[in-house]
Amino acid sequence: MAAPVALITGAAHRLGARTAETLHARGWNVVIHYRSRAEQARQLVDKLNRERADSATSVQADLTNADELAHLARAAGQQWQRLDGLVNNASVFYPRATEHSTEEDWDKILGANLKAPFFLLKHCLPELAKSAGGVVNLIDIYSEKPLSDHPLYCASKAGLAALTRSWAKDLAPQIRVNGVSPGAILWPEGDAEVDPAHQQAILDKTPLARTGNPDDIAGAIAYLLCDAPFVTGQVLSVDGGRSLNM
Repeated sequence: MAAPVALITGAAHRLGARTAETLHARGWNVVIHYRSRAEQARQLVDKLNRERADSATSVQADLTNADELAHLARAAGQQWQRLDGLVNNASVFYPRATEHSTEEDWDKILGANLKAPFFLLKHCLPELAKSAGGVVNLIDIYSEKPLSDHPLYCASKAGLAALTRSWAKDLAPQIRVNGVSPGAILWPEGDAEVDPAHQQAILDKTPLARTGNPDDIAGAIAYLLCDAPFVTGQVLSVDGGRSLNM
């Protein structure tokens, strides 16, 4: 029997890479999307193919470019002539207060976090429908209770949560669509880096009093794709209870 195939966006590092490894360990073939991390994507593909030959490949695409988005969907479906899962993991996150936001910020954040998942799923629909596949969208606990000075990011994730529920109704019964909302798993990098005092403040409001780890998210995604045939339209918070105290 042919292995199921998953396309995972932003899969060259962090949560996306761990998700690819987790699904691969469960017998899936994986299409690893990346934008600029070519070397990390190559290393991950090589590692997975050493474990099981011809089980991983990578595709480069700028998810805000309509032509490249369509190419990504085609390449994913053609690699093994099927597509069973789509994980919309890639995301843009940085603070920008309303008074300092520009149209460029809008296009960058909403384009990557909301527009790209919408049109990528649209392009993947024929293959996903043929396989009765599943979709998992990476959302955020801040989609419901916004983070200060992140209005565009929070709006993008709230929109993705709404798409998750809309798609679950519209695409049933052929395709299941669910979401995972991480809490404190990996601290942001670069411009969005969180200072230690703020990190501790977040942990103080987390009932489990610690960060999670990438396996927590990857395991939730694998559950929704592999082990939950009667689950659709749900957004699973994986946050150590943080959303109880926001």
